[in-house]
Amino acid sequence: MTGWLPTALLAVPLLGALLLLLAPQLLSRAYGLVLSGLTLALSLLMLATFDYGAPARVQFEIDQPWIPGLGLRFHLGVDGISLPLIALTALLTFLCFVYLFKDGQSRPRALVFTLLVLEVGMIGTFLALDLLLFFVFFEIVLIPMYFLIGIWGGEGRRAASIKFILYTLLGSVVMLLGLLLVWAQTGTLDIVALSAAHGAGMARSVQILAFVAIGIGLAVKTPMWPLHTWLPDAHTEAPTVGSVLLAGVLLKMGTYGFARIAIPVLPEGAAAVAPWLGAFAVVGIVYGALACLAQRDLKRMIAYSSVGHMGFVLLGFATLTPVGINGALFANVAHGLITGLLFFLAGAIKERYHTADMPSLGGGLLARLPRLGSVLTFACVASLGLPGLAGFWGEMLALFGAFQPAGGLPRGLFLTYMVIGGLGAVLTAAYFLVMLSRVTHGRTQDESPSAAIAVKAPPFATDIKQYELLAWTPLVILTLLFGLWPGLLLSLTTPSVQTLLGAFS
Repeated sequence: MTGWLPTALLAVPLLGALLLLLAPQLLSRAYGLVLSGLTLALSLLMLATFDYGAPARVQFEIDQPWIPGLGLRFHLGVDGISLPLIALTALLTFLCFVYLFKDGQSRPRALVFTLLVLEVGMIGTFLALDLLLFFVFFEIVLIPMYFLIGIWGGEGRRAASIKFILYTLLGSVVMLLGLLLVWAQTGTLDIVALSAAHGAGMARSVQILAFVAIGIGLAVKTPMWPLHTWLPDAHTEAPTVGSVLLAGVLLKMGTYGFARIAIPVLPEGAAAVAPWLGAFAVVGIVYGALACLAQRDLKRMIAYSSVGHMGFVLLGFATLTPVGINGALFANVAHGLITGLLFFLAGAIKERYHTADMPSLGGGLLARLPRLGSVLTFACVASLGLPGLAGFWGEMLALFGAFQPAGGLPRGLFLTYMVIGGLGAVLTAAYFLVMLSRVTHGRTQDESPSAAIAVKAPPFATDIKQYELLAWTPLVILTLLFGLWPGLLLSLTTPSVQTLLGAFS
């Protein structure tokens, strides 16, 4: 198979966005749906034609001169690590357009343009096999997400969008310095060649410095505690589709960078920094859970839950073992599915009740809107890691990786991380169960003594609307599928993980 598929995955949303600028009369309610659907179809074709017998090999590769004077190349490709994330991105973007297929959207042409440009940057990040090209796509997503929050967000959208752009830009500057350091030491920006070399030609001190610089930029996007403070505000103020893509894809761009660049290219730096990375990870797990217990706003609680879940991903990477990194990659996909669904649900509840304040919702959602309450319950138990659902495997494998970390890492310290991470998993269950008891269970607002202060849904509020059912059903099915059959993902990632960990074998 030639490299036309990666190019097409980028060209379809990009050309669609450009057509909006050149011929705005083309816009209809179905325009974004058709283009994102075509992109999804291309990603499904990639899934269907991928050689699953050699998932560690780069496939659908295209490698052409980009800026010959600087030796920069337009190098794209897919392997078992990037393929699931490309499909996840295309799916979530399409489902966002399905969710938007309704009346009442402000500035629809600008919204479609913004989402299409955002999709180009997200997919490009997972396709790029050149360090500078990776950085370009990594940065492309910042501007559309800034406008998505700043234009279509809530009352505090301006402050949230500015905080988002400042944090991520500052992190990216530090990451760029690390990438340039790698280029200066090796003379190449080719990620495939750098990964195969496993740090050859770079002194240990240089690798540590480069890993810290690149890691900071990736950690801001992940986000890792204590670089997470932009996330709750961004999620709280973002529109529903902005929160879905922010949690479902943008956070994965940071963690993907650890698997694609930081660990295989800088193995000695990774080994030196791994204990610190694990420490920040487990603090984030516990901090995120405790912060969730203190929240009143439903969207803000889900945002803080992402800090904890991404902590498990970082802990898996910190173990530098096949089990731990497989867990991290699995948790990436599971979190995108489950938390994307949670933000869809939070948006639906806010649309009906005109608030996301949990005490004001008054409880009894299962009695008033039983289907909506049931899907919310499903998403919550999936997110807390119930066995048999996708959220379980990533957390379990990350903790198991910490039980037996890579040789050279302090096992006693990582056993401590495992215990703390296990405590975080218990707290995760606690805050989701507390939220469900507040929102879905108990008496309805009309029966509650506090009904006078509760915000009531319209008496004939629709339970689940047709466009919501279409947008949510694939996420429910995939959460069940990967929970019951985790080998679907693990068979893809395991050979690739063993290749990127070649320096540790």
